[in-house]
Amino acid sequence: MSDISFDTPRISGENYNRLKMQVDNYNKTVGQGREMKQELDKDAFLTILLQQLTHQDPTKPMEDKEFIAQMAQFSSLEQMKNMTAEMAKISQMVNQNSAISMLGKTVEVFDGKEMLTGKVDKISNAELGLIYIDGQSFEISQVQNIIEN
Repeated sequence: MSDISFDTPRISGENYNRLKMQVDNYNKTVGQGREMKQELDKDAFLTILLQQLTHQDPTKPMEDKEFIAQMAQFSSLEQMKNMTAEMAKISQMVNQNSAISMLGKTVEVFDGKEMLTGKVDKISNAELGLIYIDGQSFEISQVQNIIEN
């Protein structure tokens, strides 16, 4: 029997550089259209967990404690995300209700330079709770005082 040897193919420096450039160009085209996430969401967590379970050593399966801890973290993450969404909705409602309650009232607003006084004649934009005084818009956070009529 003869020994079989597998030699690593040799590639010249010029061919190596050309191949490397082709691989880099291919990788750039594959990566286009992908948006990098700045934060981990539940999909990323599940992907990591799935990869972890897929590549675990069969002789040393993940311990129950670790798995339960990771699921608890996932549950907490999901609850925090839901709470954040609900808080944003509440904030919008508060701003809108605050703006509605000022309609027709005289208010003092600070426009960044000086204090202005006028009657709120219009409101808009539920997210910011914009009020209008004599055609000029102000955010609700700029209101300093409400003067009862």
